[in-house]
Amino acid sequence: MKELKDEQLFQTIHDYLCVYLPKLKKYSENTIRSYRGTLSSLLDYTAEQAGVSLSQISFAMITYEVLSGFLEGIEKSGASVTTRNQRLQAVRSFYNYASMSDPALMIYRNEISKVPAKKRTENEVIDFLTEEETKILLKQPDPATEKGLRDLFILVLLYDSAARVQELVDIRICDLRNDKTPTLRLHGKGSKTRIVPLMSSTIRHYKKYMETFHPGEDGTSTEYLFYNTVKGMRKKLDTSTVRKMVRQYGDRAREVKPSIPEKLHPHHLRHSRAMHLYQHGMDLTLISQWLGHNQLETTLIYAHADTEQKRKAIEKATSATNILKNEKDTKRFVVSDDDMIRRLYGLK
Repeated sequence: MKELKDEQLFQTIHDYLCVYLPKLKKYSENTIRSYRGTLSSLLDYTAEQAGVSLSQISFAMITYEVLSGFLEGIEKSGASVTTRNQRLQAVRSFYNYASMSDPALMIYRNEISKVPAKKRTENEVIDFLTEEETKILLKQPDPATEKGLRDLFILVLLYDSAARVQELVDIRICDLRNDKTPTLRLHGKGSKTRIVPLMSSTIRHYKKYMETFHPGEDGTSTEYLFYNTVKGMRKKLDTSTVRKMVRQYGDRAREVKPSIPEKLHPHHLRHSRAMHLYQHGMDLTLISQWLGHNQLETTLIYAHADTEQKRKAIEKATSATNILKNEKDTKRFVVSDDDMIRRLYGLK
């Protein structure tokens, strides 16, 4: 393995993720996983921007400009301002720990602290699929093949349950109850669980999937619902695999319906489900519980988005007379050495 340019950086990351968060702060596994993913992605972005390998990254390379660019990229991928700010908070938390463990690192903490959290405006809207666009997306996988059968069920379950991508890959067979009222137990942020109902059409996809991928397994099994087989061993499906798959089917669907957002992300399906529930009359309080939001305020983005969609429809219908023309129209939100380093320092 190549010699590290800044071993203190990686040792500090290791101690933060493997000792400080789990043993001293007693953070949940899901929270630690989120922080780990944020730091890993930030290192990848830094290496890419500098044109170096992971081993050559140092504290000094993660500047105000680099972190700002990293956060901007998160938003451009379709994530919300809330998600962007959560990633920033994870980075700040690490630098607070780093400066506490070695005061000489305070200079880097001060650099990072200059990057501000972003305020979400009341008129801010989100990207989501219409019901027609959702149907077109679900027509893209070929259920006649094993991969298509699996991918279709993943898309259906992401939409129906409004699960986050991490919640999806964490599902075990025993979490889905196929009785008189089918439900799915999701393991969310901070070790919180919630139970959401499933449509009968989703259960039909579930049964076909189980026959192919879990033959003989009953509903009490603790096996992960979605998996990859590597060298004959089952391994829980990775979130990056799901993200890549959703984007690929989104690209195909856009050839049929150009209005489908570019770089489709699993969170688009979560947003779409919430929007459709709201548009069909579900109370925002119930939607908030469905999504696992800690605060009702977070769920208000769907009311704003619905209002904005209606405003645009009215504007389009009256554009010939310029009655509601607005120049400031709101926009849509739009084992290598590296692998070894990740494993050694708790980044994987």
